[in-house]
Amino acid sequence: MAPKQITPEYFVAPQIVAEDVPALKEAGFTLVICNRPDGEVPPALQADAIGQAVQAAGMAFEVLPLTHQTMTPDNVARQRELLENATGPVLAYCASGTRSTVVWAIGHAPDRGVDGVLSAAAEGGYDLEGLRPMLNTLV
Repeated sequence: MAPKQITPEYFVAPQIVAEDVPALKEAGFTLVICNRPDGEVPPALQADAIGQAVQAAGMAFEVLPLTHQTMTPDNVARQRELLENATGPVLAYCASGTRSTVVWAIGHAPDRGVDGVLSAAAEGGYDLEGLRPMLNTLV
């Protein structure tokens, strides 16, 4: 597991496992956000199992499962709120890191600009250019 940096305080990753948690703690993450619905993974990778490992290591853990249908304004605002209220670097994960990057881009396009969020996503390894028309409606 290699987190990809989107901003100095926000990183994304594909699905993590409990064995990744010590490295996350050592890297300085203070909050881990699960953006992956439990229905996509076996029990050992579901939010409860990962959350227990994260919390046992002394980090905060939040669950905000996202799909195309649940990428709502309320959930976008919740993800942004979690990031803004974190006490240090945040790692958000899903299947590939894409959903966690998309929710960040949607939530931050109004203040960072469309080019700004697309550039940050691209530098992190995520090509979200296809979202440009939708992001333009937000700014």
